[in-house]
Amino acid sequence: MSERLLIGGQAVMEGVMMRSPHWTATAVRRPDGDILTSVQRLDSLLVRYPWLRLPVLRGIIVLYEALTIGIRALFFSANAALGEEEQLTASQIGVSAAVGLALAVGLFFVLPTIGARALDRFLPSVVLLNLVEGAIRVSILIVYIGSIARLPDIRRVYAYHGAEHKAVNAYEAGDPLDVAAVRRHSRFHPRCGTSFLLIVMVVAIIVFSFLGRPPLVLRIASRVALIPLVAGVSYEIIRAGARYRWFRPLVAPGMWLQRLTTREPDEAQMEVAARALREVTEREGAQEPAVA
Repeated sequence: MSERLLIGGQAVMEGVMMRSPHWTATAVRRPDGDILTSVQRLDSLLVRYPWLRLPVLRGIIVLYEALTIGIRALFFSANAALGEEEQLTASQIGVSAAVGLALAVGLFFVLPTIGARALDRFLPSVVLLNLVEGAIRVSILIVYIGSIARLPDIRRVYAYHGAEHKAVNAYEAGDPLDVAAVRRHSRFHPRCGTSFLLIVMVVAIIVFSFLGRPPLVLRIASRVALIPLVAGVSYEIIRAGARYRWFRPLVAPGMWLQRLTTREPDEAQMEVAARALREVTEREGAQEPAVA
């Protein structure tokens, strides 16, 4: 059997977005029960420019594409889920995405740096200082994920997240993309955004340890500037963890964290995920080598 396509995905409002090397599809359950889909031909930069596939660099590209495509999918899903009577504009989605990104950087990078800076005089070792900063960062992540999981709307998004993983696992196992087959598979997947976030937190500890103890403003600026590098290295670890069993222990904590960010989906949610995945795999035609 030829190598299967490398598929990525994302849970959105009442739906799932799936991404293949050449196509992206978002399927959303409308208020009337129908499934609405949006399918676009969108060749990855990694397909168009092979030199971007260099290790670490490709991770930065994947992160950029995930953010831009994810925002479009959220825009489509929000309007589909809200119905025709209440629609969001592109500018509203853009502002929300910008604010969300700024809050994420502030919460997971700026705030831990400020917190660790207050402990500078008690931590003579730069490595120890960054371990403490990393512990603060991971703690914030876990508390944040656990807290928003209590919201009913987020619980449904987490269920669609589980459905996304089940569908991708079914596809990678060679099973048909229907509810009966998807149901049999795990809601956890090693190549997941949750696992990626946790690996980012750990890699940041190592990378930031080389920066010494600059003044607070420079310390914050350096952390923000190095986010793409940290993301690129983290992507390589996640990718290796998905491909090689001996690499799995490094991504195991991220798999455990998925117990917070995924829920067992119902049949309607699995149907939506399977539909989105069929839309991209059928358009890709014959199985092509993974390129991302």
